[in-house]
This record gives sequence, structure tokens and C-alpha cells, in this order.
Amino acid sequence: MEIIVDDLTGPEIAEFLAAHVAELQSVSPPESTHALDLDALRRPEITFWSMRDGGTVVGCGALKELDADHAELKSMRIAPAHQNRGLASRLLVHITEAAQQRGFSRLSLETGSFDFFAPARHLYAKHGFTPCEPFADYRPDPNSVFLTKQLQPGRAGSARA
Repeated sequence: MEIIVDDLTGPEIAEFLAAHVAELQSVSPPESTHALDLDALRRPEITFWSMRDGGTVVGCGALKELDADHAELKSMRIAPAHQNRGLASRLLVHITEAAQQRGFSRLSLETGSFDFFAPARHLYAKHGFTPCEPFADYRPDPNSVFLTKQLQPGRAGSARA
């Protein structure tokens, strides 16, 4: 299993992200679906990683720079067939460490409030994320949960991907 910076040009990552967006659109109202499409993920303020088992994409996640101190976790997904194996924790640690190494002091995210998103909320809580107010361009939304974590810039934890 490896985690690599992905340039988002391969058909396998395009297919994986299309499944991610379709799944989110199937469980969230359109006004509450904040998944980024392929073009939005290619913006210069975003770094995108894919998690691969051989040539197969099994997970992904992105880091979006909001300002010099604050970044957002975007597009976290583990393929359904690979869930409950610790891969999401591994990917989250990898992205959190990258944020710390880049000097961010805060990492935030938006996820859904529905039962479908309960495993994600549990994962984030386990890794020290706590509820916060909407950030960046988000607005209060009963379908969204906003979470944040304070980081120690420049310091990575002990877990490695």
C-alpha cells in the first residue's frame, strides 16, 4: 500500500473520484454536497494524494490551502471494499503530517450530518478533530458538520504512511 501525490490525469483516479461524487450526491441534498470535481482538485492550492494497492486506487484525500495558517481536508474516501482495515486512519495521518510540515497551524473539514457519515465523524474525532463553526466560504447548514484540529507546524507525528 502506498500513498502518492497524484496529478489527477489517470483514468483510474477519474473513475474513483466520479464514484465518490456520485455516492455523496446520492446521500446529500445538492446544496449540501461540497465534493470537488476533477478540475477543482487540480487547482494550485490543492495537493491530492491517492492510496494505491499495486495499480488499484483504494483511497484518496486532498489538502487545500485556505491561508498561510489554515488548510482544509477535502475528498477523503476509501473504496468500500477496503474499509475497516485502518486505511482511512493511515491516509488521514499522512495528510495531517503534510499539513504540519507545510507550516499550517489548523486543519479543518466539512462532512455530513447524516448517519451515512457517522464512521467519518468517528474517524476524525479519534484523530483529535473537534466541532467548530463554518469556515472559509461555508455557511451554517443542518446537513453539515464542521470539524477542526490545531496542529504544531513543522512537526510531524510518529506515524508514517
